[in-house]
Amino acid sequence: MSFSSDSLDTLLASPAPILALAPMQEVTDGAFWTLVHQYGGADVYWTEYFRVHSTSTPEKRIVAAITGNTTGRPVIAQMIGNDIAELVRTAKFLQQLPVAAIDLNLGCPAPIVYRKCAGGGLLREPERIDAILGALRDAVQIKLTVKTRLGFESVDEFERLLSIFANHSLDALTVHARTVAQLYRLPVHYERIRQAVETMACPVMANGHVHSAAQAQELLARTGARGLMIGRGAIRSPWLFNQIRQQLGGEAVTQPTGREVATYIRALWETQASFHRTEQVQCSRMKKFIYFLGEGVPGSFRQQINRTQTAEEFHRICREFLDHDRPMAMLPAELTAAP
Repeated sequence: MSFSSDSLDTLLASPAPILALAPMQEVTDGAFWTLVHQYGGADVYWTEYFRVHSTSTPEKRIVAAITGNTTGRPVIAQMIGNDIAELVRTAKFLQQLPVAAIDLNLGCPAPIVYRKCAGGGLLREPERIDAILGALRDAVQIKLTVKTRLGFESVDEFERLLSIFANHSLDALTVHARTVAQLYRLPVHYERIRQAVETMACPVMANGHVHSAAQAQELLARTGARGLMIGRGAIRSPWLFNQIRQQLGGEAVTQPTGREVATYIRALWETQASFHRTEQVQCSRMKKFIYFLGEGVPGSFRQQINRTQTAEEFHRICREFLDHDRPMAMLPAELTAAP
């Protein structure tokens, strides 16, 4: 058992809610883990998913994120696929790495994924999920976890899925409380997370639209979840993990200033920089982050960034919007729009 597994056991034994960074493909890479950890960071990090099929080999860059993990926090390796033999093969390989658990992705809503009956697409085939989890439970000697949505089309599919999950001695279940068809639209059906908590013997993590410290505290109380998994909110505001800790500890919740947000964006630029990228490609790469982060910046910041082609343009716009010392809540657009 690796140090990461021991660390996860310690987290699970602690009464404090666990805060996890959600896996977001081509966004929450090892460089992002390192950066977000400088702001307090998560208690546990999920990898981007390893694509598993008949000719797959584990992506070297994700393996490198695991072996080069600088955070000192546990890492959970996530797989996506539907071929039982290949999932077992990949899980056996991943267990040789310093990971705390193996996770099966049953939630990715991207059409290119679900049309191949992987990720959220598997939710349309509960019997196959049952068979996959049975095989993985036999093959995985460390912790086995699942990250799921509520169903493909309807939240009513969740009851059957829960009965399957309950049969396989999972070590944790993360519930993104939307359907695949919803993508990232509201509402988030948090009452279904409470249902999972009341049904499952293992810890349940709540996922979906966690956006502020006060809302996170309310969500933990409302669902009874063992912890929270945060994706888009952590990209928009890497301060969010520590803000939640402040809120739960009864402390004043601190907010970043405009200049601190600008410093974060500059650090993102540096962590994603490559000698092999042109400025235009680098700007395009940064737009993946600004898509989420820009929600927290009032005005036309995101729209202007989306038109940039050079480093000078990109950083000039950042200065225009963020060269100030006013505190910023960094909330989603729908919570900051004028009435």
